Amino acid sequence: MQAHNWTEIGKTGILENHKISDKLLKTALAKCVVLPFCQDYGIGLGKNQGEYVNLMHVKALPLPTSARLEEDERIPIDKLQFGNRVFRVAPYGRGVEYTELAEDLSKFKPSNTVQKRLMEQAEQVLDTEAANAFKNPQDVKICFTPTSLTGGTFTTDGTPGAVAPVGLTFHHCRRLSGYLRDTIHAKPWERNYYTGLGAYAVIASLQEDRNWVLPHLYLQKGSFWWEGEMGMTDRIRWVEVNRTQAFSNTSGTSTALGEAVVFGDEAVALIEVVTWHLRADENYQNDFGRTKAAAWYGIMAFGSVWDTANDGEAKIIRVASL
Repeated sequence: MQAHNWTEIGKTGILENHKISDKLLKTALAKCVVLPFCQDYGIGLGKNQGEYVNLMHVKALPLPTSARLEEDERIPIDKLQFGNRVFRVAPYGRGVEYTELAEDLSKFKPSNTVQKRLMEQAEQVLDTEAANAFKNPQDVKICFTPTSLTGGTFTTDGTPGAVAPVGLTFHHCRRLSGYLRDTIHAKPWERNYYTGLGAYAVIASLQEDRNWVLPHLYLQKGSFWWEGEMGMTDRIRWVEVNRTQAFSNTSGTSTALGEAVVFGDEAVALIEVVTWHLRADENYQNDFGRTKAAAWYGIMAFGSVWDTANDGEAKIIRVASL
């Protein structure tokens, strides 16, 4: 990966390379596990439009006891109800410096290595930001805590209801999918399946169950095999997030339960003002170009689409322990 074809931002001396960063972005996104489950709602927020974004959503229409009409009866008219979530966009980025001397004398050019390492860092940072949006107790109100091998408790205030003495099991998954389907009526993420993201401890616990289904047994022709997808339990396709910064192998004070979320459609939104890209400063320390630096940078926001536990609105259940 060569460091060339940089273009200058105005007359600041800072360079951008969207050609290289676009390749980095595609490569990084392919390795991300959580970020692909954030949805872009096409707001198209651009520069000079403020730091707050309003994401409007329409609440579900009420279901009448009967929609049958008499011959002379007028069609009843329902009114749309709107919900609103305010997101604050923020800049994200990190950089690394290297010297012109190292660039001139090293067999392996630091500028090339720097770009690769920045890509890896951006991948993990953005994936963690996405995971935090799925787990934010201020916005994701519904929690499920296993209290036995078959039982558990739901809470709707963002705080788990107990200390989990056991890990997640197939019976718990049946309750989770039932709650999504029948209590809050969340639309599945894809076809008839909900999605679960969990730490290694969660997936390992589920794999011990005889009802665990491997992906090749339920994926149909043309279906996507998600990065990290391990299997399915009762209409929940599980993806392992094997990075503790995103999903920890312990939850609260429990030593038996790891962090996990189960969700349907309209779970977490990703708002991008400036898509992350690479930048380079050829004279980072104003020392006649002897010290250089490269960085990745973007302006964006992550957050759950809904911040209530209401039927027809909430889309995410956190699996968590006190």
